Amino acid sequence: MTTSLFDLVIPLILLGTASWALYKKVDVFQAITTGAAEGLQTVVKIFPSLVCLLTAVYMLRASGAMEAVALLFAPLFDRVGVPSEIVPLMVVRPISGSGALAVGAELIEAHGADSLIGRTAAVLLGSTETTFYTIAVYFGAAGVYKTRHAIPAALVADLVGFFMAALTVRWWFY
Repeated sequence: MTTSLFDLVIPLILLGTASWALYKKVDVFQAITTGAAEGLQTVVKIFPSLVCLLTAVYMLRASGAMEAVALLFAPLFDRVGVPSEIVPLMVVRPISGSGALAVGAELIEAHGADSLIGRTAAVLLGSTETTFYTIAVYFGAAGVYKTRHAIPAALVADLVGFFMAALTVRWWFY
């Protein structure tokens, strides 16, 4: 059996970290338990925000509101070069990463990975963020409750990302 250098990367990193800790006389176990305790405190702080966000996402999906919004905006996006089939993904992406991944997988399965729609969905998923989840996690962890301009700025960035994903796919592949 041959071992490549890539098979040794993780063990070498662990060995290097342990050696450095020994050299610096750091109590590794104490550092790990302290970090774990701080991580749990962060989870307790952000948990209420996450519960509210996930509840809202599932309520919107179950009510059909996301599909209604997608149908409403489809003609507008068709005019600017974004395939109308991508609109449901654009609606879901800022709200739910797992929901967006499911919609993206459905689009790729239905239209093919090498189609305009499949490629646009893949680029869109890779170049945009789940805005509301990210804001809930980071602002909740920092104890910030007034987001001020963060949400509108993030949504504008998402919108630019959506259009640039469609434009980039058209430019590079079609």
